[in-house]
Amino acid sequence: AALKQGLRSQVSAALKEGRVTPTELCQRCLALIRSTKFLNAYITVAEETALKQAEESEERYKRGQPLGILDGIPIAVKDNFNTTGIETTCASNMLKGYISPYNATVVQKLLDRGAVLLGKTNLDEFAMGSGSTDGVFGPVRNPWSYSKQYKEKCVPESHSENEESNWVITGGSSGGSAAAVSSFTCFAALGSDTGGSTRNPAAHCGVVGLKPTYGLISRHGLIPLVNSMDVPGILTRCVDDAAVLLGSLAGHDPKDSTTIQDDFKPFELPNLTDVSKLSIGIPKEYHAPGLSSEILTLWSKAADLFRNAGAKVVEVSLPHTRYSIVCYHVLCTAEVASNMARFDGLEYGHRSDMKDSTESMYAATRREGFNDVVRGRILSGNYFLLKQNYEKYFVKAQKVRRLIANDFVKVFRSGVDILLTPTTLSDAALYTEFIQEDNRTRSAQDDVLTQAANMAGLPAINVPTALSERGLPVGLQFIGRSFQEKQLLTVAKWFEKQVQFPVIQLEEVKRHDSGVFQHQKSASFS
Repeated sequence: AALKQGLRSQVSAALKEGRVTPTELCQRCLALIRSTKFLNAYITVAEETALKQAEESEERYKRGQPLGILDGIPIAVKDNFNTTGIETTCASNMLKGYISPYNATVVQKLLDRGAVLLGKTNLDEFAMGSGSTDGVFGPVRNPWSYSKQYKEKCVPESHSENEESNWVITGGSSGGSAAAVSSFTCFAALGSDTGGSTRNPAAHCGVVGLKPTYGLISRHGLIPLVNSMDVPGILTRCVDDAAVLLGSLAGHDPKDSTTIQDDFKPFELPNLTDVSKLSIGIPKEYHAPGLSSEILTLWSKAADLFRNAGAKVVEVSLPHTRYSIVCYHVLCTAEVASNMARFDGLEYGHRSDMKDSTESMYAATRREGFNDVVRGRILSGNYFLLKQNYEKYFVKAQKVRRLIANDFVKVFRSGVDILLTPTTLSDAALYTEFIQEDNRTRSAQDDVLTQAANMAGLPAINVPTALSERGLPVGLQFIGRSFQEKQLLTVAKWFEKQVQFPVIQLEEVKRHDSGVFQHQKSASFS
């Protein structure tokens, strides 16, 4: 119950009242990171830096001058955001050992508000994937694999040799951030979202995952994947906490010309009691091939929940959604090919020892630095951008993208306030099953319900809704109007309160460090 109360009412108050100090909070989170090392959620743990930041926060509290709600709050950042003094790798050999000379704008904003940066989280290499299994530091394990809820349903009581293979994926590509929040090692984390990379792992790990409107939060310092779709994402344990972080991060950035020009006013979410004036749209195209009967049932129950509470629930159509995943593949790989050209071994990152010629050094550097997934996307993107293919593929995909965006505009103009859809086709897959298919096939399947919101630049949020028959989290997605985050989050908060998603019972962590876990379970940050 305390976890659901979030930052504003729980931990921030405890810090102000002196019931816990920022240093104590930081030390307990660091102890939990050590206890959950088997999850592989973090690539780099910045223990010394974090403790120093916590001590500075403690001094501010002693003077009665905290910088706000986030002062002293431990957070984590996906390892594709630049951070000064802390390695930024993108989970790739290409950037192993690279330390940026500047902080990403979102990181700097968090630090300016007193947040304590614990470390950098794991991901798919250069955020290309949907499982957090394809980075050079190894796959991330879903904390729910070690929960009492999952073990009671799926893991045999006898400790067989196969027990090690029973763990499930986090989803991706922000799986490290989702696992970090889900396992209580931090109170919030940053991810990135290009086609669902924040919402997908949020759904699999039972946390809130917010993708804001494109342009609301600065991308400066986020190592780009697809410039026209990338958005910094927010992962927290409750909707209120997502609103707190959004209020700290949103707004114009002179270093990112795509950000909004107007100032953003942070808001506190109201407690919605009357939903009778709401119109909830159910897009029929999201009844996609491969959607599990379990999630379909949950989606229907959620629609009934709104209907029974007095909201208007209507079926709507987004006719061009069926072309969305193919269109996304063309545009994504084309922009990847362009963005990855900067990694040539000359200015930063990995450089091959090949000295025959500049061209051979380029080729060897990229062959050694990039994995097969990244090289494959570069190859596809360059094919689509060839002079003879440019009109046929890239330009046509841009036209289809406009049609997809227009579908959303028409639906919202018809009077619909919020769209309700599934976030994923099923609950989290076993790692051993997930790796049977190649990255491109997996991404096409896993992004099908999320990437249309990126194509249209709309805000979307995953809200953990229930546990599957296997005892694993299942989430539903709410998509809102452009720049209407307050309405989106208010509806999501109402829904969150209705469903009362259960708290994870991490048996494995209790065995490692019961004292730390029990403390962390009773304290969330808003």
